[in-house]
Amino acid sequence: MKSIQTPNYPIHFNSNCYTALNSHLKEVNYSIIFVLVDENTHNMCLAKFLQAVETTNTIEIIEIESGEEYKTIETCVGVWNVLSELGADRKSLIINLGGGVVTDLGGFVASTFKRGINYINVPTSLLAMVDASVGGKTGVDLGHLKNQIGVINSGEMVLIDTSFLETLPKNQMRSGLAEMLKHGLIYSREYWNKFTTEAPLNYDALIYESVIIKNSIVTQDPLEENLRKTLNYGHTLGHAIESYFLSHPEKEALLHGEAIAIGMILANYISTELAGFSKSENDRIKNTIKSIFGEVTILPSDYNAIIDLLKYDKKNEHGNINFVLLEDMGKTKINCLVSNDIIIRAFEYYKAS
Repeated sequence: MKSIQTPNYPIHFNSNCYTALNSHLKEVNYSIIFVLVDENTHNMCLAKFLQAVETTNTIEIIEIESGEEYKTIETCVGVWNVLSELGADRKSLIINLGGGVVTDLGGFVASTFKRGINYINVPTSLLAMVDASVGGKTGVDLGHLKNQIGVINSGEMVLIDTSFLETLPKNQMRSGLAEMLKHGLIYSREYWNKFTTEAPLNYDALIYESVIIKNSIVTQDPLEENLRKTLNYGHTLGHAIESYFLSHPEKEALLHGEAIAIGMILANYISTELAGFSKSENDRIKNTIKSIFGEVTILPSDYNAIIDLLKYDKKNEHGNINFVLLEDMGKTKINCLVSNDIIIRAFEYYKAS
């Protein structure tokens, strides 16, 4: 797979990854290299990564706890303190080796430490490869509210080594599929169809195409003023559902992709009501998503609390909650207002067989 050149940084795949990284490390005289991991990537990925790195620089490992609940400003404070204690300066480099929590948080730490130092993302989960690591979005959650604090700031490069996927449990692979399915819905019917007609899935080829889709959108609208908002398809309600389940210990927390899968089914239904999306096609998409993710129990007593969380969505403007909807597969409509009554009907549609 060829490297992808964005306006601000390159994305390298598999055999190109470490050649590009080692060339960069030779060209740039970094003072210290820090590798940020969680306990999972420390145990499963770090040794392989370090074996491929060729440098005379000092390499320090910083480990954070895994899980969305640790994607917080408190974790950042801990990392900032360790960086200071280990002598990090403005010529230091942070390499974020992990899933979306590590790349989001690590990018934010790098973007703010001493007003900004270089960083490189090395995503190890499917979700991070096709979404979190690409596009320069960094940040952390505010309590249980997703991605409320952050900046858009690109790293030096993204390195996608798909062999790291061999370390993932099935539920994490499935979580990443949600973002890939989203890319099909908002951008390419042909891409979507590959998930319903190809077996087994060629993950390397699909990841590469998914990154091309996201990069194409981000390149045209890096600051999310218009087109980039379409990447939030399914996320308005999906993030609210994810936050709601995280904040209610009696419910089993959902992975990001599991919540987004629900959000896409809800958004598809709303699209049939407000954007003219085909009801028969919507039913087929619902069946496809449910065949992959199953069904999560959301009670009528949960509806209003989830709806109340929509006020924290990052796309909101002037007090309006803005949805992304589909007019057709690959054709989106942004900044759509949706009544609570329609949202509740969407929940009921999700539950219907």
